Amino acid sequence: MSRRTPLLRRIVTTDLPVALIVCFAIGPYLWMVLTSLTPDKRLAAIGVALAPVDWVIENYERLFSRTTFIENLGNSLIVASGTVVVGLALSITAAYAFSRFRFRGRRFLMLQFLVINMFPIVLLILPLFVMMRRLGLLDTHAALIIANATIAIPFSVWMLTSYMNGIPTELDEAAMTDGCSRTGALWRIVLPLCWPGMVATGIYIFITAWNEYLYALTLGGRKVRTMTVALQTLIGEYQIEWGLLTAGGVVGALPVTILFLVVQRRLVSGLTAGAVKG
Repeated sequence: MSRRTPLLRRIVTTDLPVALIVCFAIGPYLWMVLTSLTPDKRLAAIGVALAPVDWVIENYERLFSRTTFIENLGNSLIVASGTVVVGLALSITAAYAFSRFRFRGRRFLMLQFLVINMFPIVLLILPLFVMMRRLGLLDTHAALIIANATIAIPFSVWMLTSYMNGIPTELDEAAMTDGCSRTGALWRIVLPLCWPGMVATGIYIFITAWNEYLYALTLGGRKVRTMTVALQTLIGEYQIEWGLLTAGGVVGALPVTILFLVVQRRLVSGLTAGAVKG
């Protein structure tokens, strides 16, 4: 009886609550997948098909044949990848400056990055729209890349700065003593040691840009329409085709899910290392 008590206590206090939380988190996604595999007639008459025998790929066929969703996925990939390149390039150099140099106004500038994150992104839509219109960048990939970078860079700078603070400055000094420039020390010494943090930051930027909707709706158009805006167009004024809509949601979530599974270990290690070394 004494052996069963700790086991029962662990099940009640740990295993059961964790299982309920996992089911609560995964439930909507599982229901979305089942809805995408259910024929429209059955979905309207009976509901979601739970048995594999009743599953069909009709909604996915219609999604790829009757819509431009593949092109929209390509636009999202271009925007998200471009945002990663721009965001990392600016965040790495800024984080290195904040980590290695002590200058007047350093703390004030770091605080401004946090202040920027306090404001909702909807406040920046009008100024960015006016700027992009004057520059002739509306309905282009460049406009969305620049807009998404404004969201991702503040947090990325904080994250990479805390990670670089854990790298001894003696390594930079030793490299410069051996003939490296400051840029060479950053490229050859600091960046290889920051690789886990860069991966974690890059994944954060990619996911942020991939799921962004407001900028894509405002600054994009017919030429550049991302996946999130394309999903919204599947919602009709008088009718919603839930099978087609959920099929688009499943396909849109697959790239980020696969990317997360591939770099899961490096992502976790980069986040934890940046958290404890600051």
